[in-house]
Amino acid sequence: MKVIPAMDLLGGRVVRLHRGDYAKATVYHAAPLAIVGEFVDAGAAWLHVVDLDGARDGAATQRELVASILAAYGSRLRVQVGGGVRTLEQVRAYVDAGATRVVVGTRAVEDPAFVEAAARICDVVVAVDARDGKVATHGWTVTTELTAVDLARALSARGAKAVLYTDIARDGTGEGPNVEATAALARAVLGVEVIASGGIGSRAHVEALAARPEIAACVVGRALYEGALTVREALAAGGAS
Repeated sequence: MKVIPAMDLLGGRVVRLHRGDYAKATVYHAAPLAIVGEFVDAGAAWLHVVDLDGARDGAATQRELVASILAAYGSRLRVQVGGGVRTLEQVRAYVDAGATRVVVGTRAVEDPAFVEAAARICDVVVAVDARDGKVATHGWTVTTELTAVDLARALSARGAKAVLYTDIARDGTGEGPNVEATAALARAVLGVEVIASGGIGSRAHVEALAARPEIAACVVGRALYEGALTVREALAAGGAS
């Protein structure tokens, strides 16, 4: 299973939210580039970057910062970028800057045809963020009546290469990922890479996900920044980088 370190950016700083609450953001670092360098040195082959300002505001707010990360490390690791991607121009801009994948959330829910169009430009990851099984959008500030499984199926049919599934109630808590819900989603969209996100706080949590062969990858954030887990430990627990 691939293990992907996560970097959430808010106001130019590396942060993590607690259960998607912008009022409960913990700031970890003011120098994102330095942290990416540490991830690379530890053996990371992938990086997951989220522009939280963009996710909330509907624009690639921190595009220049993301571009600087890609310029510095894009040749040494593969990067998937999301947060506020609402137009094909934004998709192209990230691809031109060096992103391997672009993550689409809110726009994919509101306009599934956008995923099909974006998939003609690059590999698209659709962010399926759920609260109590229902999809949330606009930086998790709006909860819809759409189920996570239904959305994943619909967008996979539109050409999405991967699904990033986040259980919002687990995100940033370190209490453990929702293994069963993630595995069930993966079984519903066989042939599409499903990436687990939310709640990973220990090596045991990564190992629990890796034990389910239908789960292709996981994203790890807060545990890395708080020292509960190192990148090397996470990669070893996943069994692959």
